[in-house]
Amino acid sequence: MPARKTNPDFMTGVPELLILRLLSTREMYGYEIVQAIETASGEAIKLGEGVVYPALHALEEQGCLKSRRKPVNGRTRVYYIATAVGKKRLSDLTGEWRRITDAVAGIVTGAKHATV
Repeated sequence: MPARKTNPDFMTGVPELLILRLLSTREMYGYEIVQAIETASGEAIKLGEGVVYPALHALEEQGCLKSRRKPVNGRTRVYYIATAVGKKRLSDLTGEWRRITDAVAGIVTGAKHATV
């Protein structure tokens, strides 16, 4: 079966986690975030601008990010950085991500799991 060119359905919520992680340490502009995710994931995750920009706007509305306009080479770019609220959200999402991925990994590898 050939590899998918788009991200799988279970990626819901992952863009928010990745964006907050990248912006927790330094400010970046939208397309820079797109490239950073692709590079850092070894091209396993390819989020287009149509995913990243709506996520940036939603996170900013929620107070997780702040933005500023900055002139660069005669153009104006919007740079984003995580706020304290965003860093708290990142911490919560990271904990949830670890819990879920550990559970999935346990099932996939056939590890013994608790019975109900």
